[in-house]
Amino acid sequence: MNKPLGPDKRLNPYRADLAAAYLRGEVDAAKFVEGEDWQVSAPRAALLRQPQSNAPMDTELLFGETFRVYEREGDWCWGQAAQDDYVGYVAAKRLTSLEIPMTHRVVALRTFRYPEPNFKSRPVLPLSMNAKVVVTGSAGKFVEIAGGGYVVVQHLAKIDAFASDYVAVAEEFLGVPYLWGGRDARGLDCSGLVQMALERCGIACLRDTDLQEATLGERVGGMGEIDKVKRGDLIFWRGHVGIMSDAVTLLHANATHMRVAKENFREAVNRIEKTDGPVTSIRRLHA
Repeated sequence: MNKPLGPDKRLNPYRADLAAAYLRGEVDAAKFVEGEDWQVSAPRAALLRQPQSNAPMDTELLFGETFRVYEREGDWCWGQAAQDDYVGYVAAKRLTSLEIPMTHRVVALRTFRYPEPNFKSRPVLPLSMNAKVVVTGSAGKFVEIAGGGYVVVQHLAKIDAFASDYVAVAEEFLGVPYLWGGRDARGLDCSGLVQMALERCGIACLRDTDLQEATLGERVGGMGEIDKVKRGDLIFWRGHVGIMSDAVTLLHANATHMRVAKENFREAVNRIEKTDGPVTSIRRLHA
């Protein structure tokens, strides 16, 4: 009998030499440790598979998000993203050990942190949708944020204020370049688009396509039910996902157009089937 592989290592921080304390009794490791919460202090931070700058990027963390660090070795931290539980390595220089509860999130596709409350001043930092900040004061059309700098007030919302239409949110990313592992307005991939749109609407969403397919919404059907799709349905293939913007149009970040694009759903189904196979499932988040 084959030995069980254990919990999914994408979502559970354990290695042969080290594991999170909460996994004690579930996994084998030489040492178990409690984590320390750090925050992302850069516009984005790549989460990598190995502690090497040229390692594959599995996802990105955004400014203000929390990363629980279980090990710091040299220039790298190994840990787990609080947003979606993803495990990997992040450059220590992209993090700060100061943990401050976030008060607001960016709701524009992209905004900037300015050194003064003047949009003609040179921006210090770009911030993408769903980045988190702490508002400490107001200055006309701007708010001051912790760490210094100002953000246009209309580009922010309180941390618990969510949008109601994730399709409309996803459509804001139209034309954004395709980037494997990307998760912001600079570039993102198919599951990153879904995750970003759902997060903006307060819907918890894991990072990878297979995890999303297994956990989001209710199954409507597979290839045999493609005539029943409607706006908001999530369409899954092996390794790919898109969102129906209406009953006949698919919205997705894809490597054919190398950007977030809309296309006729049936044409997309026929094209994708040649490389990735047929639709594996249709998931519906709302009745």
